[in-house]
Amino acid sequence: MERLEDCISFLIGKAQQQVTKASRDALAPFGVTPVQFAILKVLWEQDGLNGAELGARIVLDSATMTGLIDRMEAAGLLERRADPGGDRRMSRVYLSKKGAQLEAPCDAAMDRVNKQIVAMLGKERASRLWRDLERLGGIAGPDRSARSSAPPRSR
Repeated sequence: MERLEDCISFLIGKAQQQVTKASRDALAPFGVTPVQFAILKVLWEQDGLNGAELGARIVLDSATMTGLIDRMEAAGLLERRADPGGDRRMSRVYLSKKGAQLEAPCDAAMDRVNKQIVAMLGKERASRLWRDLERLGGIAGPDRSARSSAPPRSR
């Protein structure tokens, strides 16, 4: 490797910094960080998961999830409730009214970030990038072969 710019780790890290900054800036008016958005997004899809299920879905360890859930609960974005099945060792995480109301504005903010990236790269390159990132990240994305070549949209 002759130059730092020949290192894929460096390039991916720099790209990640830029996307994270754009996401942080887009979500800041709602008092939500990008990782908190990911948790909310999962709960908007399926409310009432436990911490382990949330952590598995967004690939975070249990200690990190517990701290995030604590902070989001303190911010009034979600609440813990006893497991309805009676398992006293487990609680479930539910959206609060405030957390539920953030779905449309946060999705719109992140849609704008996605559109900025698509505009910068072009539709075809962006679509390939999404697939490549899913592969690199070990994330099984939905089959997009029957859909447009555009990257996925939020609801």
